[in-house]
Order: sequence, then structure tokens, then C-alpha cells
Amino acid sequence: MVREGKFDCIIVGVGGQGSIFASGVLGETALREGYAVISAETHGMAQRGGTVEVHVRIGSSYGPLIPLRSADALVGMEPAECLRFARYLSPKGTAIINTHVVPATGRDYPSVGDLVQALEATSGRVIAYDATRLALEAGHSQTLNVIMLGTLAHLLPLSTLEDVIAEYVPKKALEANLRAFKLGQKVVKA
Repeated sequence: MVREGKFDCIIVGVGGQGSIFASGVLGETALREGYAVISAETHGMAQRGGTVEVHVRIGSSYGPLIPLRSADALVGMEPAECLRFARYLSPKGTAIINTHVVPATGRDYPSVGDLVQALEATSGRVIAYDATRLALEAGHSQTLNVIMLGTLAHLLPLSTLEDVIAEYVPKKALEANLRAFKLGQKVVKA
């Protein structure tokens, strides 16, 4: 873990991107490997493309909500949502951002370059790439969340993450999700 057996991660996106699934897999993996896990989610109008925010605390003895400026990682499946929740990221934390835009109707959208620059100014590291394109390369756009988990995996010593993904996804989607996980890992290695 990043800090003596502790790791705080916020996963954000919009409805349908799989933020809750990703947090469930992350939490289950940590539990199986002997860590205490607590999480909290908000997903108001997620079914209509609204914001989804999930706090996952591994090894923490405190409440489920991560304090401002203290998250070890921020996983943003949508760029503007990632920036909206950047206030939780530690100055030493890592932001993993999908650069593919899913804008809300009628909203002025800043350039992705500006969003990435703003994240770079407030965090220790930013990993920005088009995870949606990689999900399509893996075989299905719904593997976006697993692509992001693959990238997040480099921050965690959770050796069974891929095994838990294999258990949680439907059998018909297993191959695409395993490809997605490996593609997400390759982003960091590239």
C-alpha cells in the first residue's frame, strides 16, 4: 500500500461508466488479501448520466469519506468529473484520468488539455489517456472501468485483482475484461 498498509481512492465518473463496479472489485480484492475496507458512494441521477462518486478506504480505521487533500488516488472515468473531485487528491497523490469526454447537455466544456494541466498543478502525478478507446480495443466500451483498474493496479500490491475481476464479470464478457485489465496495466509500463 502507499502509506503503511493504507490506501484511499476516489473513483468518479458519470452513470453507466462502471464506477460502482470498479469500487466493488477493488474493495473485494483488498478484503480477500486481509485489509479492512470501508466505502461510500453517491450516485443521485446516475441513471441519467449524472455524477457517480465512490470513496474506497483500504486499511483505514476512520469513516468512509476521504478527507479533502488526502486521497492517494483519484480515478476519473470522465475528465470534468475528475477535475470536480480533485480537491480530495493529496498533493502527492496520483490522478488517473480518461481523456474521453462525456459532456452533460448544455454545459460549456473546457479543453481536456486544460483539465489535465489543472490536475498536474494540484497532484503528484497524472496519468491521462483515452481509456474509452482502449476499452473498444479490448472488445467493448463497458470495459472502461476495468481498463482504469488495470492502471490503478500499479499503485497497489493487490495480487488477486485480476482474479476478482474474472469472478465478477459475466462469463460472456470475461475475455474482453481480461484484455482490458492488461491494456490498462500497459499504460503505466509504456
